[in-house]
Amino acid sequence: MIPVKTLVLAACTAAGLMASLPASAQFAKPEDAIKYRQGAFTVMGAHFGRIGAMVQGRVPYDAKAAAENADIVAAMAKLPWQAFGEGTDKGAPHRAKPEIWREADKVKAGADKLVADTANLATVAKAGNLDQLRAAFGTVGQSCKACHDAYRADRYSN
Repeated sequence: MIPVKTLVLAACTAAGLMASLPASAQFAKPEDAIKYRQGAFTVMGAHFGRIGAMVQGRVPYDAKAAAENADIVAAMAKLPWQAFGEGTDKGAPHRAKPEIWREADKVKAGADKLVADTANLATVAKAGNLDQLRAAFGTVGQSCKACHDAYRADRYSN
């Protein structure tokens, strides 16, 4: 099994390399971008949910597991944004509202906030204090909700 830190480092390295390329060079087809961003959100959500289960008391708190999951959440939070380029509103079913392409400045501000909030979550998780983790988790949840409320449709397109 590959250590979590290795996976996070690989994801961050890939994100950095991809961010340095023009969006058109990153994805051969719009559907590739759609699948990429959906995959990033899915992985982020799965690991965020594992932390949520701990902070909500549904599973026992494990500081090491919380920190590992928070590192993954923070790394994944950086990835989906470049996949909202021009033309990626069609090509595969998705739940992005048209506003996400019209309000690029607001979306970028929200993405930047999410990246900062998830980085803080990872830092707090390493400290091993469950109460602080709960607070940081709530902040990240609010960032997610704000974007979902504004830019995620209830139903898939197409």
